[in-house]
Amino acid sequence: MSQQLTMSLVIPVYNEAGFLPGALETLYGELEQVDAAVDVILAENGSTDGTADLGRELGATYPNLTVLELPEPDYGGAMRAGFLAATGDWVCNSDIDYFSGPFMAKVVALADSADVILASKLDPESEDRRSPLRRLATWTFNQILRLMLGSKVSDTHGIKALRREVIADVANDVISRQDLFDTELVIRAERQGWRIKELPIVVEEQRETKSSLLKRVPRTLKGVWKIRKALPKS
Repeated sequence: MSQQLTMSLVIPVYNEAGFLPGALETLYGELEQVDAAVDVILAENGSTDGTADLGRELGATYPNLTVLELPEPDYGGAMRAGFLAATGDWVCNSDIDYFSGPFMAKVVALADSADVILASKLDPESEDRRSPLRRLATWTFNQILRLMLGSKVSDTHGIKALRREVIADVANDVISRQDLFDTELVIRAERQGWRIKELPIVVEEQRETKSSLLKRVPRTLKGVWKIRKALPKS
């Protein structure tokens, strides 16, 4: 009998004390359909509303839940810390308001045939229920990555799973924080020749996004340019 796959789910959280209890109840309900031993890492970063303390309290209710506490608000930095702290054979990443048990179940089924598995909002079979503006932003960002970085994947910024060996290979070279840590991580894995699969996903966030799309545009363009300069020449 083969040994059960282990998976770590990394979720950055910032000032989520009001949202966290209900979200974890929903999340752990979805994890019941995943045939793997799953641990959840809440990568709390700079919260001022007691999110970290509440997460630790909820650890008494939810098995294999740990809180990684960072002092400053930094989404990408929290993701990086969570990825490097993870111990699962596979490391998954999602947001507290956007996760998918069915995607993680597919990762288990495909674990022997891929090294990186992406839930692509741009897959023809995906059902993206976000606003037209948000869908356009995803498409535009992908075109920028294709033009500036030569990437062939369709969606780097969303739910994803990576074999822990991939993280060990590329994570320490990633220079991006904030919005683009996971994008650069995927691009570097692609450049290194790791096997990447993209899967369709139903995109239905549980609330409106907390960050301003327009405010992210100049920061994102600057960040992609920095990634381009930092990547080794292909």
